[in-house]
Amino acid sequence: MVLHGRKAELTELEGMLGRARAGLSGVLVLRGPAGIGKTALLEHTANAAPGFQVTRVAGVEAEQELGFAGLHRLLLPFLGDRGRLPDPQRDALETAFGLRSAAPPDRFLVGLAALTLLAGAAADRPLLAICDDAQWMDRESLEVLAFVARRLYADGIVLLFGVRDGDAAGASLTGLSELQVAELSGDDALALLDASLAAGIDRVIAARLLAETGGNPLAIRELARGIAAGDLVDPGFGEPLPLDRRLEARFLRQVRDLNPLVQSLLLVAAADSSGDMALVRRAVIELTSASEADVDAALEHAERGEFLAPRTGMVRTHFRHPLIRSAIYGGASAVRRRRAHAALAAVTDPARDADRHASHLASAVDGPDERVAAALEASAERARERGGHLAQAALLRRAAELTPPGPQRDGRLLAACGAALTAGAPHRAEELLGLLTPDPGIPVLDAHAMRLRGFLRVMLGREGAVALLLRAARILAESDPRAGRDTLLEAFDAVTVVARIGVGTSALRVAQAALDAPPVPGEPTVADLLLAAHAGLVAVGYEPAVPLMRRGVQAMQAVGAENGDAARWFLLGILLALELWDIDALGICAQRYSAAARRQGALRMLQAGAHAAATWELLCGRFAAAEAHFAEFKDIAAAIGADPRYSDPSDVMLHAWSGAEERTLAAVAAQAGPDADRPGGLQVQLARTSLVLLELGHRRYARAQAAGEIVYDENPPHFGSAVLPDLVEAAVRNNDTAVAERALARLAERATASGTPWALAVLARCRALLADDTTAEELYLEAISLLERTPLATELARTHLLYGEWLRRRRRRVDARDRLRTAHDMFLDMGAAAFAERARTELAATGERARRRSSETARDLTPQELRVARLAAGGTTNQEIASELFISASTVEYHLRKVFRKLGVTSRRQLLHALTT
Repeated sequence: MVLHGRKAELTELEGMLGRARAGLSGVLVLRGPAGIGKTALLEHTANAAPGFQVTRVAGVEAEQELGFAGLHRLLLPFLGDRGRLPDPQRDALETAFGLRSAAPPDRFLVGLAALTLLAGAAADRPLLAICDDAQWMDRESLEVLAFVARRLYADGIVLLFGVRDGDAAGASLTGLSELQVAELSGDDALALLDASLAAGIDRVIAARLLAETGGNPLAIRELARGIAAGDLVDPGFGEPLPLDRRLEARFLRQVRDLNPLVQSLLLVAAADSSGDMALVRRAVIELTSASEADVDAALEHAERGEFLAPRTGMVRTHFRHPLIRSAIYGGASAVRRRRAHAALAAVTDPARDADRHASHLASAVDGPDERVAAALEASAERARERGGHLAQAALLRRAAELTPPGPQRDGRLLAACGAALTAGAPHRAEELLGLLTPDPGIPVLDAHAMRLRGFLRVMLGREGAVALLLRAARILAESDPRAGRDTLLEAFDAVTVVARIGVGTSALRVAQAALDAPPVPGEPTVADLLLAAHAGLVAVGYEPAVPLMRRGVQAMQAVGAENGDAARWFLLGILLALELWDIDALGICAQRYSAAARRQGALRMLQAGAHAAATWELLCGRFAAAEAHFAEFKDIAAAIGADPRYSDPSDVMLHAWSGAEERTLAAVAAQAGPDADRPGGLQVQLARTSLVLLELGHRRYARAQAAGEIVYDENPPHFGSAVLPDLVEAAVRNNDTAVAERALARLAERATASGTPWALAVLARCRALLADDTTAEELYLEAISLLERTPLATELARTHLLYGEWLRRRRRRVDARDRLRTAHDMFLDMGAAAFAERARTELAATGERARRRSSETARDLTPQELRVARLAAGGTTNQEIASELFISASTVEYHLRKVFRKLGVTSRRQLLHALTT
């Protein structure tokens, strides 16, 4: 078929096919209104791809509640090769598709399995995957395919989506490359009309009629059909309605001219989501009592009238255009739709296809029906087991609609809300909460609703989350102490991340409630230990909380803890390690929990682990490794569709250490500035502390002190200790002894109680800054001795710098040179440019010239290339690297080729040498 006026679009699509033949991948989302030609462009691309494997799926509105249904149809040609997948990926995919019973899989592990399966197929010859009408695909499938799209790079795969304009379901694809399919120009519209007509038409009349089509190709072809049928004067596009509504109205008029049996067949086909022609035929017979021969004749009539696409040997029903389906279904009366669904339910096997059977039953009833509601609830549980949480929410909502008002209905709505939140759909959860019975008078139901509303507000960044969680915890504590304590810990989690806790609520109130909460019999869980630690830290004080914090951190490091409930509280555990200045615990937890997240395909957990690992590497002076982890954090954020406004500034501390003023200030403004859009509580403190560090590196001590005092005065319950050594240094250099002494007093209390080498070292260093000449040197040497037992290169370099500055001011130039040279070289090697310049300036004042940084080839690698290179140099196979980085093995090979070329090596053994030198 010739496509008029689509030269630019075809060039883009055919170019993608050409790049795929060369081994690269491409993703494109075609957006436009109904009938604009998205499907035609996708069909043309499929026809222009000789030698490609082609798999395609079209979203069906009636299938939106069947989790992973669209993905299953798209991957069906390749499922025979799933045995080649790594075990965790194969298990996740089979569970999602209902092929095995197991714990609900992480959605993103299903995505990695889909990526690996498609990339494996494309290893033989390029692959074209088409998802048309993506706005009607089930949410789970669409999110998995969006994840796959963001991970494609060098796989020889082209992934295309067709999405209708203005549909919120397509939001999962936001950020992918898009092509807006526009209306045809006047000349192209006329050319299409001429090509669609057997005979010519007067140009003046044609121009008037075409003006009503708005350049929409489907409308133009329907105009041609109307003219051919003698409908020249009124083709049916004059109503003051949107074009898709006018087209539906036209299709509906055409359908109503058909005989009743054909109309019934089309309605059943429109109500069916399976596309199974044999099933549709049986349902029509069930509905009308017509003979098989009559039904076959009706089917042929529907195809001749171009309502259904010709079967050409296929056994699945396809409407010529989705608007025909929606016109037929939407134009039928409620009674006729219920009868069609009843017929479909009657011929659907409840044992083999229980979910579709329950769905049709639900659409066939009018009013409450506990039998059908229970069937839907069972379908929801099966959806949960497959990881289809949004499908679970939709099924539970429909079950609630078929349940009389009362506790059972509200319970089903609360379960639906919880499923929607698990699926990452807070707005849908909010809608479900709005359906609850106002003031049901049942405290437990009230508490669960409050708890869910609290989660909702955390996810949406709204004020009041902590207060709701606190109230819910107090009510739950009376009937379910375990749930009450877990909710209190959730409130602490909210305290650390929400932007505004809310009037009348504070971390202190949460802590006091936790201290008053009734204990749970038996050995304390990780959650119990973390709750006690955070409550003690906030309500009792740092020193008495130290033993509790140590127990919490030890529990996080227990053998196998990362595979259990502790993973849920990872952030709270990491915060305790930082509060204790326990660098070893930070490193152990970051590595073990990240590794567990990789094994399980838990991307949100891996994202938190990547940030913790980046922080650990940064403090250890390995800035390149930290940069790679921060890049992974952002990469995962993009893959799961997180808002880049909040993920992009996450590496603010790295920029501060690197002395990158513009990038640091931009990140600080985004997280903690007056115009910051919904900053998180912990993010604010991290940004403020980074600003102090930046100013110290640039020797702007007054500004560093001012920034540090903001944190000191606020004394946040978490991440308030890290700024204390910086504030002491800034105030001393700014000749403000009073502020320095106040900060030192708070630091002394906490560091002494902690007792870790890190804590005692920064305490000794800060005491040296305020000490007289008789004791300062001993304190500096004590700090250096303590830090040399740790991996904390950043703190050791800063101590050498401050000691060297002290020596130079005592005119001990030779001694000062040794310390300043050591500090300068350490800062230079790790990439702390501003601190290196500060050390160079001091060193120059002693009469010595500092060395310049040598070229570091590894710095020429991108963060992703560096991650691949480090793993490959360590002996990790390409498939293992692919699984660890959530990319395909072919993309790993592509990156390794670039790494080898950049580093001038030809083997992995040489790669290890190049990276270490």
